[in-house]
Amino acid sequence: MIKRIYKFLLKFTGILILFSLLLVLIFKWVPVPFTPLMAIRYLEYPEEKIQHTWVPMKEISRHLQLGVIASEDQNFLKHNGFDFEAIEKAIEEHQKGKRMRGASTISQQTAKNVFLWPGRNWLRKGLEVYFTFLIETFWSKERILEIYLNSIEMGKGIYGAEAAAQYWFNKSAANLSVYQAAAIAAILPNPREYRAQPTSNYINQRKNWIVRQMQNYGKFSLE
Repeated sequence: MIKRIYKFLLKFTGILILFSLLLVLIFKWVPVPFTPLMAIRYLEYPEEKIQHTWVPMKEISRHLQLGVIASEDQNFLKHNGFDFEAIEKAIEEHQKGKRMRGASTISQQTAKNVFLWPGRNWLRKGLEVYFTFLIETFWSKERILEIYLNSIEMGKGIYGAEAAAQYWFNKSAANLSVYQAAAIAAILPNPREYRAQPTSNYINQRKNWIVRQMQNYGKFSLE
């Protein structure tokens, strides 16, 4: 009986690994149509209409591309999925009595958004590490950012750059200005509570900070 259970668990684990690899390889080329978070939000808030339109990277303003990197993960183009310096800094600040801040990279957030569910338990974090490793192995940085910008929550029922640009500024994602892109990037830590337009004093300050970070970032290229 124990051997049978062991064989079953081994086979089941193998199937899950193969399935996860297949999904990662499929999404290397195919747009992500729906995410677990969208399903969860739909169940939580059925009155909200999901707005989500996939667009290729060339139709997303470079201001927004740089804006999310400058605000969320300035070492995105340098690390392999995990920013250990940011993690150490977050731990040190927490030990000094400061509020624990997130140190998740864009790659980690993409892995969570596309394949997993929100939460902070050890199982989900372990799976996040696993999927982050996979997408960093099989996807390019450009593809990771493209999927991130097309899947992340950017308002109540708003997912992805195109839907956010249309909702907040009534224009396409390709035509976002520097400050409009920075305003969208500014609300990402809590997109269900913050507004990109009109902005609160806090979001306005954060938007201006992001613009300064963008200006100081230097040459930006995903190639």
